[in-house]
Amino acid sequence: MGQDLIAELYEQLNLLDGAIKQIRPRGTLKAKSEHEYRVALSKFITEERANGTPVTILHDIARGNEVIASLRLRRDLADSLYNSNLEAINVLKLKIRILDAQIAREWGGTSHE
Repeated sequence: MGQDLIAELYEQLNLLDGAIKQIRPRGTLKAKSEHEYRVALSKFITEERANGTPVTILHDIARGNEVIASLRLRRDLADSLYNSNLEAINVLKLKIRILDAQIAREWGGTSHE
């Protein structure tokens, strides 16, 4: 039984390592997507203001623009991936703490002594 817990602990540690390695590229994608969306939105709004579009409806028009909407979707998806990766990291850390406590109970001490 104790060997199974230790094997499970190492498996969870490997999963955590993988999730941590994924967070950087996902964070980069999140930041780049946000940047592209904001730059395109700003450019669109500036062009529409120059064309005389009333400021009161500008953001509604921008949200309906196909390019802006696509960039916003890409940004939201990147944000969702990043946040789900963070949540996975937190879940794995919790599982590791639980396994550590189970091992400590079974072996009569802490598993990292």
